[in-house]
This record gives sequence, C-alpha cells and structure tokens, in this order.
Amino acid sequence: MRMKLTRRQFLQGVSAVVAGICFQAGARAGTGATPKIQRIETFPLIYPTIGRFKFFEGPKGRPTGRPAVLVKITAENGVVGWGQSVPIPKWSYETLETVHSTIARYLGPELIGLDPADGAAIQAVLNSNIAPSFSTGQPICKAGLDLALADLNGRLRHENAAHAWKRKGRDTITLSWTLNPRTLDEVEGLVAQGRARGYRNFNVKVAPDPKFDLELCRIVKRLVPDGFLWADANGGYDEATALAVIPKLADIGVPVLEQPLPANRLTGYQRLKKQGALPIIMDEGVVSSVELEEFIKLGCLDGVAMKPARCGGLTEARRQIEMVLNAGMMFLGSGLTDPDSSLAASLVIYGAYDLKYPAALNGPQFIDGSVLRQPFQVANGALAVPTGPGLGVEVDEGKIEKFLVKL
Repeated sequence: MRMKLTRRQFLQGVSAVVAGICFQAGARAGTGATPKIQRIETFPLIYPTIGRFKFFEGPKGRPTGRPAVLVKITAENGVVGWGQSVPIPKWSYETLETVHSTIARYLGPELIGLDPADGAAIQAVLNSNIAPSFSTGQPICKAGLDLALADLNGRLRHENAAHAWKRKGRDTITLSWTLNPRTLDEVEGLVAQGRARGYRNFNVKVAPDPKFDLELCRIVKRLVPDGFLWADANGGYDEATALAVIPKLADIGVPVLEQPLPANRLTGYQRLKKQGALPIIMDEGVVSSVELEEFIKLGCLDGVAMKPARCGGLTEARRQIEMVLNAGMMFLGSGLTDPDSSLAASLVIYGAYDLKYPAALNGPQFIDGSVLRQPFQVANGALAVPTGPGLGVEVDEGKIEKFLVKL
C-alpha cells in the first residue's frame, strides 16, 4: 500500500537542488505497481537571444533574453521526463517567477505519488490548485508539467510521445521566418537573412499602423513572391481598421490574418469572418477547447494558430487541433519562441497531425543556446520531427547551469 503524506509532512521533506526545487516522495508504491511520480524539479533559465524580437524588449531592469522554466519529473524507477514552460510577460500575464513559484509551491507537491499516466487525476490536481478564471489558469506554467509528463510516459513505454496518438504525419516541419522590422528600410535585409538560412516562407508582425503594414507586406511579397506570407496582428487593430485593411491585405496576396482584434472582441470577430475577405485565425483568445467550441459555434474564426505552450501542453493542444480539423477549418502551427523541450513538443504534434502550412516556430531564429545534447539544426528552412522516446530529445544536465538564474 502506498503511504499518503500530509501536505505538512511533505513540505518538511523539501530540499533545494541546483537552484531548482526538488520534491521527494516519502514512500514507494508496492513492487509491480506502475512507477509513480517521485520528484519534480524546476530550473529557471534565461537563454541569450540574437536579433530583435519585440516581445523580449524591456522593461528596464529585467534581464534580456528568453526566459524559460525547465521541468524535470522523475519516476520511482528513476526514469526521467523533461518539459518546459515558456512565459513571455509582454505576450501573456505569466512570468519566469510565477511559473517557477507555482510549480514549486502549489502544483509540484500535489503531483507527487500520482500515476504519471493518469491524465484525469493529473488534470484534476492542476485545475483544483490553480483555478481557471475565464479559461485555464496559468496555462503556460501548466504546459511545462504536461510536456514533462508526456516525455516521461513515452520513456516509460519506450516509444515516442506521438505513438499513442496512432497518427502518421510528416517527418519534417517547414518553418516560417519572423519579420518585425522597426522601419521599412530594414525589411530587405531581414528577408535576406532568412533566405540565407534556407527559409522561403515568412510571417510578419502587423498592427496598429495599416499604412506601414500594407507596404511591409508588399515588399515581402515582391521579394518572396512564392512564399507563404502570414500576417499576425497580435490583437493590435480595432474593428474599423481591421475591416478596412483586411481586403487590402488580401489584394496583396496575404493568405491569412492572425488575431486581428483583442481576444475579447467576439462580435468584432463575427463581423470580420462575415466580411470574408481573408481567413480569420485566432491565437491569444483560445486557451482551452471550451472557449474554442464556443467561438466556432458563434462564427468567430476560420482557424487557429496552435501553440501547445499557450494552451497548457500537448493534451489540450491535441483536442483543439482535432476540433478544428473536424470543423473543416485551418490548423496553423506556431509557438512562443520555444527553446529545446517546448520546441520538440511542437514539432512532435505538428508532425503527427500533418501540418500543411509553414510553422512560425522562431526559437531557432532568435535563441542563442541550448540545453540539449544535440541542439536543433535548421536545414533548408525546416526541422526534423524528433522520433526518439518521449519528446524525442535528450537534455544535457551539464548545460543547464550556463543559463540558470537565481530567483
């Protein structure tokens, strides 16, 4: 019989490990039982960045770079799974500090002793200890745990995480090069940088200036006439501006517009979809499948730009992709400038679900450094889908200290 510790007893056994928080189970399950979760460790990291990406700028006094929390879950038999949370304060409300403290103080202790494959029990713990507001509470934080569990369960089964999904997709994911120029004079050089690294498809950050945006798209379309040109407004237009600019973007040859309005402007989204000038893709507003189902019923969108990191991990991302595909809508793949384990998870799910469009996974473009034994390498504007056990990549623990920060 497995001994159940009280929260007080458990917390008395907490010990710090390499500036992460390590939680140790007080007892093992009986022999022959499924290995339970024994330890959860968190490592707050900041990766150096290269180039300019607007979401990593400021505020003053905050260390520059790409913050991430590496999550290590160890089962009773010693098998380890790795995940990663990738907060961006200028994109969402989650920070390096909140992710780290939430796992260390609220979620980690409650997961000890659970079966890592018991998805219902895991989700019940996550949702009862960090409750939702409009949607899933702290989804970026929870994604790190979900990814680590997917990695651990795959390794316990000696198979890739996607094997259980029984889907045959693709072996490589074509990437899109992100453009967020400050001036139009920068565009040609930025496109050239992407082309020099083998990229032939581009996604551009637009809004709030429609005049600038239209000229930006004209330049990119002239320079790369056959590439997939994906415009992302990150909720930066108001409804009147969006209604006016979307037909003009369509005339230039832009095939889709992502998140034209703030996430809570649902009647505005209905009007944009009804206008029909371009497919309207949602991103920031879709966290759980509950609101996605409502948005589909309300006629607010033509597709979703998926991000496993945004919606709590692979478990929820799979539900949403299947909902979109079943509704005959567009499924686009993007990310949150993901490093390492988070990038691996995106590649695994996009490969399994046969992503048809270039993915806006710009971690390799903007991040300088890796904790993987074999870091990802872009070849001809594409990345290979990892095929090894779990998420398919191996973390080199000796590399963690280089990026580790003290909170």
